[in-house]
Amino acid sequence: MNNNKKIFKSCIVLLFLLQLSFNVEMYAVKKKEYRVTFYGAVADGKTVNTKAIQKAIDAANKNKGGRVVFSKGTFLSGSIVLKSGVELFFEDGAVLLGSTDPNDYPKYEGIRALVLAHAAKNIAISGKGIIDGQGRELALAVDSLHHTGVKIDPNYNYRRLRPSDGRGKLVSFVKCDSITMTHITLKNSPGWVQCFEQSSNIVVDYVKVDSRAYWNNDGIDIDGCENVRVTNCDVNSADDGICLKSDSPGLQNNNIYIANCTIRSSANAVKFGTGSYGSFKNVTIENIQVFDTFRSAIAIESVDGAEIENINVSNITAVNTGNAILIRLGHRNGGQPGYIKNVSIKNVKAQIPFGRPDIDYDLRGPEVDYFHNPFPSSIAGIPGHSIENVTLENIEITYPGRATKGMAYLPLTRLKDVLENVKGYPEFTMFGELPSWGFYVRHVNGIEMKNIKLILEKEDFRPAFVFDDVNGLVMKDINVPSDKTNQIVFKDVRSDNLDAAAVKRKIEPKQNTFVLPSK
Repeated sequence: MNNNKKIFKSCIVLLFLLQLSFNVEMYAVKKKEYRVTFYGAVADGKTVNTKAIQKAIDAANKNKGGRVVFSKGTFLSGSIVLKSGVELFFEDGAVLLGSTDPNDYPKYEGIRALVLAHAAKNIAISGKGIIDGQGRELALAVDSLHHTGVKIDPNYNYRRLRPSDGRGKLVSFVKCDSITMTHITLKNSPGWVQCFEQSSNIVVDYVKVDSRAYWNNDGIDIDGCENVRVTNCDVNSADDGICLKSDSPGLQNNNIYIANCTIRSSANAVKFGTGSYGSFKNVTIENIQVFDTFRSAIAIESVDGAEIENINVSNITAVNTGNAILIRLGHRNGGQPGYIKNVSIKNVKAQIPFGRPDIDYDLRGPEVDYFHNPFPSSIAGIPGHSIENVTLENIEITYPGRATKGMAYLPLTRLKDVLENVKGYPEFTMFGELPSWGFYVRHVNGIEMKNIKLILEKEDFRPAFVFDDVNGLVMKDINVPSDKTNQIVFKDVRSDNLDAAAVKRKIEPKQNTFVLPSK
């Protein structure tokens, strides 16, 4: 793990240097300004300014780059294409307002978005203004076209009553190099808010996302990108907050740094997946504040064959969040399962509520369709494919308790009945009722848990930990409620020293551990 730390630190230094070089390049771009009003744009919120804004962008690009300036006012527009060397700059009080007419968003190189770029270099969006997609109105317009038969969506989701095509994104950059997003506010996307796909050398800094307009409002999506720095962002999204994806085989996410962000999400705060066909390597995530989030604070998932390794997560605070940690290796798609190895999660403090954490929000994540008690954090591979080399250190999680056998009951004698759900969609609820209240760990090869404190607000009849098919378990300084016995349960656990599962408060290991018979 020491070598991995050196790699992480080297990546951070590299990304700092890359950001500096981007700023130098963008300084050169800023020398010449192109005001959209000069090209005929009208800031009345009614005039469609797509052509005028595009003329300004094209002029800047033709003259080897420049800054396209939006002055105070509201500029209505359809899709605009950002080109190499061009920065969109929004003065304080400037708003780029997305049209609600679906016909104003034709695909460009397969991309549908309000602001898009393809194979561009040295591009930027900055300033204290707002990009507002009017996403709910646009999505409902797309929905209406389907139901009136004007434009049929062959993949329309009748179960969830939402269209799959035509909504588009707010910002989408594909196969681009040297991207800077700073200080802008992004609101009300019809789909994903901002997506960077197969791109490199990306800086997203002090960006605010406020998008609960419609489903699939991921805050920041990074899909097959290298050398990415996301810092100081405030994300409030109706889907995953910051999401690393690999939606096609062969895509690589490499050298990613995410830090100093605040996230509220109707899904997961920071997530790897669900699309996980390629790889996720050398990722550092630190200093993240999570609140009122429906699903997991940290979710690391490989279910489509993805290779995930050298992941370092630290200094996470999560309040009123459905789950603290999910690490899942499954086999939903792909010729064979991928792998997850060398994951370090340190300095986490989380508080899990009894009810759903997003109850007061207008957009709420979908509930599961079965009765259950509060869920623990889960680290789970599948038979024959174990998660490898996981370190959890300095973790404190407060759970609500209040479990009752009348709601759901899975006794320890039936651990074999816990769902494997090999092909299932990865969420912490995917296994159904679980036999522990703190951590459920299955199919893991090499896991070290140090200084773990689990707190119960109310009584829970289940043990704090259940380990099933685990090799190389090390536990040190484990703090669990002292008024119960058998808080740590082993089944098919292989370790040189099971007594390493000692707990604080002078509780003897033999009183607080229980070993079930092997299979």
